[in-house]
Amino acid sequence: MQKTKKVTDAFIAALKKRPEIGNAFTSFDPSFPQYLLQVDQDKAAQKGVSIDNAMSTLQTLMGSYYASNFIRFGQMYKVMVQASPEYRAKPEDILNLRVKNKAGEMVPYSNFIRLERVYGPEQITRYNMYMSAMINGDPAPGYSSGDALRSVQEVADKELPKGYSFAWSGMSREEVLSGDQAILIFLLCLVFVYLLLVAQYESLFLPLPVLLSLPAGIFGSFLCLQLAGLQNNIYAQVSLVMLIGLLGKNAILIVEFANQRQQEGLSILKAAIEGAVTRLRPILMTSLAFIAGLIPLCIASGAGALGNRSIGTAAAGGMFIGTVFGLVLVPGLYVLFAKLAQKVGPKQVPTDDVKPESVSTKTNPNGVVLQES
Repeated sequence: MQKTKKVTDAFIAALKKRPEIGNAFTSFDPSFPQYLLQVDQDKAAQKGVSIDNAMSTLQTLMGSYYASNFIRFGQMYKVMVQASPEYRAKPEDILNLRVKNKAGEMVPYSNFIRLERVYGPEQITRYNMYMSAMINGDPAPGYSSGDALRSVQEVADKELPKGYSFAWSGMSREEVLSGDQAILIFLLCLVFVYLLLVAQYESLFLPLPVLLSLPAGIFGSFLCLQLAGLQNNIYAQVSLVMLIGLLGKNAILIVEFANQRQQEGLSILKAAIEGAVTRLRPILMTSLAFIAGLIPLCIASGAGALGNRSIGTAAAGGMFIGTVFGLVLVPGLYVLFAKLAQKVGPKQVPTDDVKPESVSTKTNPNGVVLQES
């Protein structure tokens, strides 16, 4: 344990030298004063005392045991069995306590137990079946939790001696495990939106203006988070997933209307312009109303303020910048990919080239005209 303490202190000292780490500490202290109970099993057997019964009785006398409940004056009270305080005031009082043997006699603990003063950790922690020392810390101002996790990994690879390793626990472990999942979740969202729009437009190219308009909003989210001094945490990532649907909805309004106007006979450029102009008002109304609703989250205070600010700032900033740039980007991207779809897609056969079917007529004796094609 002393060697573990030495390695732990050296590791903490190395962590404190890194600018990403604001504070690091541990509660592992092998010099904590304790008393070790030395049980003489042979003497206990001679006295007819079971070790299991002796330890459970000692647990009840020193640490209490919940027995039952009773109701008095309309209130329920717990019944706790424990030795009176004057019988457990000092460590030596354990030797004066008694336990019942198999013959029903009360045997003092001093007959088979000896107290030994030792030093050790207040609580022994085991992680992955190895004795471990829990180290807690937080990132320095201006650094994210991801920066702190990377610095801990680098220090561990460099400073930990042979035979020692480290593992994440608590929120750090969850963040490390879910770190790579965020990218996968965003990709799945984009693929789902793309396939849905492909089925709606029956085209592989028309959904691309919707998807390519999303990076402007995502850039706006990260920019606003940086300006507000907030981190890219799980709350901001939830806002990004929500932002994909909201910005995609705005782009779909323009692309859908432009596609309908093009099918009615307008050119691609005129259809895109008319779609942007016609859908300008509903897009601005819904986007500005959404941003106004997020203002209380952006300026939140009190418990959970950082989480609320992260959600509000990422969503509001991404929505504002994505809407402003989307009104210009989406029509231009629609013109580009609609022309590309015309060149790559199947060409329609002119109606003049279709030969009329040959028709022959026959007249039956009853005067009915029969046609044969």
